Amino acid sequence: MSRRAFVAGAVGAGLARAAWTALRTAPPGGAARWTRTNHAGEPITLLEGPAYAAAAAGAVALAPGLPPRVRAGAVLATAGAAAFGMLDDLGETGTSKGLKGHLGELARGRLTTGGAKVLGIGVTGLAAAALALPPDDGTDDGTSASGRLARLVDVATCGALVAGSANLLNLLDLRPGRALKATLLWAAPLAATSGPGGALAAAAAGPAVVLLPEDLGERAMLGDTGANAAGALLGTALVAGAGRRTRLAVLAGVVALTLASERWSFTKVIASTPGLRELDALGRRPR
Repeated sequence: MSRRAFVAGAVGAGLARAAWTALRTAPPGGAARWTRTNHAGEPITLLEGPAYAAAAAGAVALAPGLPPRVRAGAVLATAGAAAFGMLDDLGETGTSKGLKGHLGELARGRLTTGGAKVLGIGVTGLAAAALALPPDDGTDDGTSASGRLARLVDVATCGALVAGSANLLNLLDLRPGRALKATLLWAAPLAATSGPGGALAAAAAGPAVVLLPEDLGERAMLGDTGANAAGALLGTALVAGAGRRTRLAVLAGVVALTLASERWSFTKVIASTPGLRELDALGRRPR
């Protein structure tokens, strides 16, 4: 891990602890506004999500040595995904669930908070990708028609990667600790690299480490606010730090898992798969 990544992770961890303490002490709009019922029928707070998003975005903003465009793109991806996630967390309208359901509502001319989230994260993800994507690798100067077309395709696929990653992490936030464990597993190999993607991954991982005990203890959950922010930041880390082939391979995996979620329950698949089942339950409160 580079010094830059270490600092980003440490700053993210510190900011997460401070944000979580502040939000619990004085919840915006009162504690009831953020209280929901979890999978076990128990009350749980969504304040973990804003704490995570604020810490992750702050860690990116304060990480040393990041190129200005990469920094701006990562903050935009994280804050944008968190903002549209919070819109759905606090003001949810419509009964459709999942990406297919939200797109179906949009196709019928109905803009729900879920639909607004899909559109909003799509737009901010595309803008973040345009900022964070490194310059051409030198095989084309980008001024020819073919070079401009290749750049546009890269930006489009990278925008899909950022938005798709945000959605995928949110799909995993159905059991205590699951989305944060996925965040750490996703961030680990990227954080070990020396480029800007390593610092962004570490900025995603630092807050996850601090907030994981609260999530596993079923005292708080990420909600759309935090899960969307984590996924968007990890997607941006790939845009900034991985090559085209790696980005396309991960995008294919994200799309495949998203489509699979419309047909199969991740929770049931995990529960029936040795290894995944034990990892999913690790640290969780016994029942």
